[in-house]
Amino acid sequence: MRRLSAPRDARWTRFAAQNRGKAMRIEKVLNNNVVVALDENGAETVLMGRGLGFGRRAGDEAPAAQVEKRFTLHSDQLSDRFQQLITSIPLPHFLMSERIINHAKIALGKELSDSIYVTLPDHISAAIHRYKEGIRLPNPLLWDIRQFYKDEYQVGSKANEIVREETGVEFTEDEAGFIAMHFVNAQVGGEIRDVYDMTYLMQEVFRIVRSAYGFEPDCDSIDYYRFVTHLKFFARRIVSGQQYGDEDADLLGVVRYKYPRAFACAQKVCAYVKREKGFASGQNELLYLTIHIARVMDKNAG
Repeated sequence: MRRLSAPRDARWTRFAAQNRGKAMRIEKVLNNNVVVALDENGAETVLMGRGLGFGRRAGDEAPAAQVEKRFTLHSDQLSDRFQQLITSIPLPHFLMSERIINHAKIALGKELSDSIYVTLPDHISAAIHRYKEGIRLPNPLLWDIRQFYKDEYQVGSKANEIVREETGVEFTEDEAGFIAMHFVNAQVGGEIRDVYDMTYLMQEVFRIVRSAYGFEPDCDSIDYYRFVTHLKFFARRIVSGQQYGDEDADLLGVVRYKYPRAFACAQKVCAYVKREKGFASGQNELLYLTIHIARVMDKNAG
């Protein structure tokens, strides 16, 4: 199975606007406001600034005073995608997306994959176009996104506010959920479809748990939050094919005796994962699933 972590050479670094240093020579003019140049290390750099590319051609110098933003890309694939994107969407959509990303970095407090600078502007711009045409897509995972990725969903809601403020377009809650998934993906790496696979897996695990116990868990409890956190990593291991070690497997007998109902439920979860995903959960996986299920469900069981 494919690993979720992004390759090291797929990183690109964004620099704040700096009006200092030697002017760089233009390699390619993308539009009136964006050019591609070579930096001091010979790496392709995308320079942005109002009128920066106007009237200029390859070989000209890019005036440092006009450079407002600078992106140095270390992956040919990301560089090509970024250059295609920047020429195909309105510049305000890109700058608005950057504003959302900056908010997310603070709100989430986590490192984000640099690919978010490609995927989010692409999504935001396409969504604005859709909404202006009256096309609003339903999000079948909205309830699950709110439950499993609460912080990311709040970022999606903030993105809706920013889009409304800057464009007048009113995104729905469904769109906030779609945006949230981009930030989930930016934290785990890999492809957005992997994140949806992970969410569907978590959805199915909760269906099995609810069916086994006959009632809903307390979604506001700290134990529920811990269980969701565990399931995120469990789903990530399944999608990436990473096995858990069995260092604590000797505790399984004790836990099985103490929490027989939770243990039986955890076995059903592992059987589902084996049947549907071909992933063999080890004894440690069974152990921790049992403990989390017991904490969330057994205290409220009749």
